[in-house]
This record gives sequence, C-alpha cells and structure tokens, in this order.
Amino acid sequence: MAHSEGKRSGDGVRWRGAESMKKILNGGGGLSPELVRDITTNIFPTAKLLSAYGMTETCSSLTFTTLYDPASGISGNPLQGIESTPREGFHVGKPALHVELRVIGEGSSPVGRILTRGPHVMVKYWGHQIVNQNQGWIDTGDIGWMDSSGELWLVGRLKDRIKSGGENVFPEEVETVLSKHPGVSSILVVGIPEPRLSEMVIACVQISEDWLWEDQNSECLQDEEKLIISTEILQNYCKEMKLSRFKIPKVFLLWRKPFPLTSTGKLKRQEVRQEAISKLQLMLPSYL
Repeated sequence: MAHSEGKRSGDGVRWRGAESMKKILNGGGGLSPELVRDITTNIFPTAKLLSAYGMTETCSSLTFTTLYDPASGISGNPLQGIESTPREGFHVGKPALHVELRVIGEGSSPVGRILTRGPHVMVKYWGHQIVNQNQGWIDTGDIGWMDSSGELWLVGRLKDRIKSGGENVFPEEVETVLSKHPGVSSILVVGIPEPRLSEMVIACVQISEDWLWEDQNSECLQDEEKLIISTEILQNYCKEMKLSRFKIPKVFLLWRKPFPLTSTGKLKRQEVRQEAISKLQLMLPSYL
C-alpha cells in the first residue's frame, strides 16, 4: 500500500510509493470519470484499475471490468452507459471463471432478472430459509442483460423500478444522465404515487457550488457571477442527452441537505422518497 503522505506536482498529486501500487479493485458502486482520471493520472499512474459488481450473498464479486491498464493502454469509464449500445444499461464486465450468470426476461425481452449460481453462492441466512432453492440459482434482485460477447449490462434494482404510464423507469439510468450536468453535484430519482401515471418520476437535486436554483417555487436572487439551473433547464438537458420522454422527471426538487446513507454508504432511497412525497403534498397538491 502506498504511503499516505503526498506532495503536489503541477496540477496533480504524487504519493510517496505510488509506483508500488500494482492493482486497485473498486466495488460497491461506480466511479466518476473525473475520479478515474485522477487515480490513473495523478495518484497511482502505474496501477491497474478494475471495478467489480456483486453482492454480499455471493461472496461479493460476480463480474469484473478493467477501467485502466497501463500495460495495455486500456482506459474506460465505470458503470457508464455506452451510447452506441442498442439497449440501456451500465457495463459491469464479464463473470469470473467460477461464476454462472443467466438473465430471465419477460416474454422475448433480453432484459430481465439477473440470476447466479456456483460455489460462491451462500446457502442460507442464519436461522432462516435456504437462499438458493431454485436448482442452486439465486436472484440478485437486479435487472440487466448480456450482450453477444458475454458482457453483463446492469439496468437497475428491481425494487427501485418506477412504473410510470405503463413504462419501466430505472432511477440509475436517469441519475447517470443528470449527474453529467455541471450544475448537478448529486442526484437521486424516485417514483411517487400519481393517479394518471400510477407513479410519477421526480428528481431530488443537490446543485454545484456557484450555481443558483431558479424555479417558480424558489426565491433565488439574480447574481451575474452565478450560473442558473432550473427544472426547465434540466428537462431540456435530458432531451439533449436523448433520454426517452417518459423517463424525464416531471418535477425537480432542490435538496439542501445530504442524502441519507446506510452504514455501508448506500443511498436510503425510500427515506428520500417519503420526504419528497411530504414536500410535494404541500407544493403540488393536485398531483397527489
């Protein structure tokens, strides 16, 4: 492990012993392109950087993808949708040699529930039922698809799926698009009850420094040195980024406090959803 003391060199950071770091494995979520660039260019330029997708019940990692390899010149972005792909999703790589994966779709759709089996799968929770009852297969709770090369693409969590106007919307896909806007520092998308659509897609937004939120319900002051961001601006941005119309949030809420996290750093999406419903009951009673 590299020594924690570092020194600044130009615009980057060089760590004492940085060249001794040979491999870095990321898990538990995606890395932004900016962080990948900092790691591979400024902090650990000689290390191979990989990202893993998996779950605790499968002894952690199921698939691996190489984000950066100084030996071969491979460089990529983690968990980012590739525009040339014919379907939505985030590339999470190929399964390890001991891992079996299958995707069970509805009807003829290649997108479906991701299942896995093998020696990596746990038998049961302590004092509870057996987990892998279906011929050894365990349902990950995730939705995705596999391409012709055997690469897995993650679409989202089944429990987080939003059913809006008969269409499936996965928050992760919408969040990936909106997080690319320079005025957005953090974003969380949820579905809330709506009589006509069943669920309405809304986005809770934390804005970047030096940006001002301007909306019909806000009281922001005009400042020539500040950049403006609003519901209309973000909706138009989604259209420019080719996000399907039914996936574009109908409402954007300015979120002034940190999003709640679990002990493992995961977003508490349902907690935010409940608070968003309470806010919208005051702001938009006609919707709820």
